[in-house]
Amino acid sequence: MKQEIGGYLEFEHFTGKSYHEGAYAFNLGRTALAWLLEKLNCSKLYAPYYNCDSVANTAMAAGFDVEFFHIDEDLRPVFDEGFCLGENEWIYLINYYGQLTADEIRDYQKRFGRIIVDNAQGYFDQPLDGIHTLYSCRKFLGVSDGAYLYTDLDFDETLPRDMSGERVRYLFGRLEENARTYYSQMLAESDKFAHAKPMKMSLLTENILRGIDDEAVRTRRLANYRTLAELLPSDNPFTKKEPFGPFAYPFYHENGVELRKKLAAENIFIPTNWSYLLKTMPEDSLEYQWSANILPLPVDQRYTDEEMTYLANRIKRF
Repeated sequence: MKQEIGGYLEFEHFTGKSYHEGAYAFNLGRTALAWLLEKLNCSKLYAPYYNCDSVANTAMAAGFDVEFFHIDEDLRPVFDEGFCLGENEWIYLINYYGQLTADEIRDYQKRFGRIIVDNAQGYFDQPLDGIHTLYSCRKFLGVSDGAYLYTDLDFDETLPRDMSGERVRYLFGRLEENARTYYSQMLAESDKFAHAKPMKMSLLTENILRGIDDEAVRTRRLANYRTLAELLPSDNPFTKKEPFGPFAYPFYHENGVELRKKLAAENIFIPTNWSYLLKTMPEDSLEYQWSANILPLPVDQRYTDEEMTYLANRIKRF
């Protein structure tokens, strides 16, 4: 029996299934990674320079060594000839813009043995059996947190459950008003994640994910991606293959920093993935150039061909 009976109604309960039903549901991708590394008894994590700094920061804060590697123009890891992993060492592979194929993942597994796949930019890509695979919800869906982990390790049911009620105000604010008003609040909530511990996904986030029409989200994203690909052809390493469920349309512009400023002046907000690289990497490095000049244009489920055409026309004008 529930603790309370009667009174006012709570937020509606949804009865559908989440896209990753059956995976371990965590509060955040970074905490899911920390939990996984602990369970794997990891001694060192090899991670790409071209990556969100939360991955390395989380691993190091949890006491794991991190060594970085470059990726080449085909998005393949660059290691010295004869490189092999030491005992309890793992390689972190990122599915950039949905470009990592199942065959490539299997090839990496054969080559390195111990790999972890980051599908934060490939929410709709299916995991492969025997491969530890991470997903982030808030990069694709309107939730304030949430992550999934596929692994054959036993889940720790004693983990406490996260609570999201206090951090969703900026989501409702943007729905009812606009992004500018609540942008600082969104950043403040995101900053708090730096010290987050592994927890189960909140009931609120879990409930919202059960109420989403995932196939409608995926197909709308794909349609928007195709529209931008037609209107703004962009030949770069992140557009070699059409993603199954696009994260964004990665458009290359030789002066991406300036283009972002011009678009922001027209209320078109394009993030920089990942801005810290502009301070830490040489200007002639691939990591710097990609961070500065690859614009992840939005293709998400809020938009139709009308918005995509408007966006493309604004960019063509500049």
